[in-house]
Amino acid sequence: MSRVAGRAADLSLDPIPRMVTPPSGLTDEEVSRRIAAGQTNASAVRTSRSISEIVRANVFTVFNGLLAALFVVIMATERWQNGLFGVVIVVNAGIGIVQEWRAKRVLDRLALLNAPRARVVRNGTPLDVDVGAVVLDDLLDVRAGDQVLADGLVRESAGLEVDESLLTGEAEPVAKVTGDQVLSGSIVVAGQGHFQATAVGADAYSTGLTIEARRFTVTYSELVADTNRLLRWIAVTIALVSPFLIWSQFSSPDNHGWQDAVTGTVAALVGMVPEGLVLLTSLAFMIATITLARSSTLVQELPAVEALARVDVVCLDKTGTLTDGSVRLDRLELCSGAHEPDVRNALGLLARTGDANAATAATADFIPASHWQQVDAVAFSSARKWSAVVTEGHGSWVLGAPEMVLHSPVTKEQTSARDRADAFAAEGSRVLLLAHTDSGVHGDTGVHGDTDLPANLVPDALVMFVEQLREDAEQTLAYFTDQGVTLKVISGDNPRTVGAVAAKLHLPGARSAADAVDARTLPADVDELAEVLEQHSVFGRVTPHQKRAMVGALQHRGHVVGMTGDGVNDVLALKDADIGVAMGNGAAATRAVAQLVLLDGRFAHLPDVVAEGRRVVANIERAANLFLVKNVYSLVLAVIVAFTHTAYPFAPIQLTLISAVTIGIPGFALALGPNHRRYVPGFLNRVLRFAIPVGIVTGIGAYTAYFATTLLDHGADVAEGRTTATLTVLIISLWTLLVLARPLTGWKLGLVAGMALIVAVIVAVPALGQGIFLLEVSPLRLTIAAVVGAAGALLVELTHRSILILVRLATDAGSSP
Repeated sequence: MSRVAGRAADLSLDPIPRMVTPPSGLTDEEVSRRIAAGQTNASAVRTSRSISEIVRANVFTVFNGLLAALFVVIMATERWQNGLFGVVIVVNAGIGIVQEWRAKRVLDRLALLNAPRARVVRNGTPLDVDVGAVVLDDLLDVRAGDQVLADGLVRESAGLEVDESLLTGEAEPVAKVTGDQVLSGSIVVAGQGHFQATAVGADAYSTGLTIEARRFTVTYSELVADTNRLLRWIAVTIALVSPFLIWSQFSSPDNHGWQDAVTGTVAALVGMVPEGLVLLTSLAFMIATITLARSSTLVQELPAVEALARVDVVCLDKTGTLTDGSVRLDRLELCSGAHEPDVRNALGLLARTGDANAATAATADFIPASHWQQVDAVAFSSARKWSAVVTEGHGSWVLGAPEMVLHSPVTKEQTSARDRADAFAAEGSRVLLLAHTDSGVHGDTGVHGDTDLPANLVPDALVMFVEQLREDAEQTLAYFTDQGVTLKVISGDNPRTVGAVAAKLHLPGARSAADAVDARTLPADVDELAEVLEQHSVFGRVTPHQKRAMVGALQHRGHVVGMTGDGVNDVLALKDADIGVAMGNGAAATRAVAQLVLLDGRFAHLPDVVAEGRRVVANIERAANLFLVKNVYSLVLAVIVAFTHTAYPFAPIQLTLISAVTIGIPGFALALGPNHRRYVPGFLNRVLRFAIPVGIVTGIGAYTAYFATTLLDHGADVAEGRTTATLTVLIISLWTLLVLARPLTGWKLGLVAGMALIVAVIVAVPALGQGIFLLEVSPLRLTIAAVVGAAGALLVELTHRSILILVRLATDAGSSP
């Protein structure tokens, strides 16, 4: 009997009984039995591809397969030099494998640091364990900001409220009491509690957004989508042209024997294969990822760096983004008639009821514990914006946002408290209002704000908090403003507080606290909401679902939206934004759904991410131009020889030389070099606009040189014509490289000069030029190549300048370039 079968038999004889997990949790023995049974929360989803998957992805591609087949065919001709293009397959695959392996190591290491943990109770002791170490029937402890990591049944609830909108679309948080079900992937927005895991791992409702969101993926990006579209077009073109090309080469009188025909056919097909374009695109993303990792920025999806470069609106949460997240209780302002000992007792109790947030933690540091007895409680939530306790003999006490606790003041005392709170908030203070009532405030109160509170609340004190602005916040905001990125501050705090903070940081559109908009006045209609967002920059008292709606409204207007946040109230907006950026010290749920995580919580890293994204986008465009120009002139030449029945004007080894010194080496150098150009949409249109005319010029120049050699050079044959065509294309392509490298700097000039020097050495040394690259150089052929090459270079320059003029005219006319 096999070991697996034996284990299955053992389990069938000794099954784990269904049980209600006691408050002390599972015992070690019970945990061990479940691990042996495979009843753990381990997920098959990995944070990166395995080594074998990396090798397969870089080796077994359609174009590598085509090149490999052509390599076998050309080696049958016994002309080994022409098979050197096979080295390209090995080099490209090797570079891709090594770089992705490096990226895998970095991302896996950072993902491990960012991995969520689960709090379980075992043997009566709370423990922190890996998510995958949770077993069936474990008793899990959850608090506000946590993501539920397994399906389960609530065993204990203290105001527990769960947002299931990511799973069900239900907008309102759901209160959970003992016996209710919770689903993996939902988010705890208020209170705390214990639940028993009833489905783990693959059996859970959701295998866990926390793990899935960190997966190493290549999702949608303009660069990737347009590159794939180009590859499809090229593949179709090769399929259509190949039959005519093969027929023309085998029927051409210029080719002597099947070896010559095969050589010309293989050269034409190799020229149309963009052998390094996909590698270069992926490589640029991966190197950007590694670069950002050195700045404690975890890229959870590779195209995220490109996405942030495309962003034109960034929505910012105040707390934890513009401020450092720390809160200090500054002072208490007693209201008229308040009794200070009662105020301190109430605050001491409220600060220690339920799961602590920054404000209650700061209060607990300032106010000693209360001797009052708690009867009931309502936990704080981002939607409700208040918490409450019911005491034995001292009434009910509520602590929360003044405008939510006293939404519609009716008494003189209530009106006075609201006015004072608004005045303090306008100065930039974070203000909470403490009020009491003899009426009850029950734990099953709904989540719709002040309507759940009694109208006879008596204000007792204003609790004043101070937040520390990040030292780099103003500089970071100024960077985005200078780069033409619109900034929107959307916060759950008092509008006046948010407005005052934005004004201190000189945010455009925030001259004073009064410029902030109270989100409770925002329209529900998406078009009307978008119009308000276009006109204003600072918003307070924004609920989590309003944040999500605001992101959607901006996207509805055609904006590419980035969202930063650190709290559970930011999760929905982070999930829907084009690019979500979470703080490493924020709630686990925010880190789970964001594409970027600033592990050290420093907002100042965002300009680095934008700069890296712009470098990637602009440099890949340059390199794509080089690759596509070669594909175009190879196609032009294939069409010409198909109609003229002449030999193809290059041998494969000569195309390998052209590709190496004018495309491959400089393309990779340009793709990885610095570039500060702002993002401009329309990548594919711009590449085609340049590559097609330049490719046509280069192709016609190559055939002109080939044909001129057969006319002017008496006794010249195919080999001599190919020499002139190769030298001509080298001249035109080096000038094309010089055009695409602009603005020219020292290292770029050195790069072009280095490539030209390599060509000169090959031409000057017969063992290289004639022995390897099959170049039959003579003064006449050099002269023909120089003349035709110079004319082609001039046409390339004129084409480039004409494109610039047309773009400028189109821009002035208001159309997209």
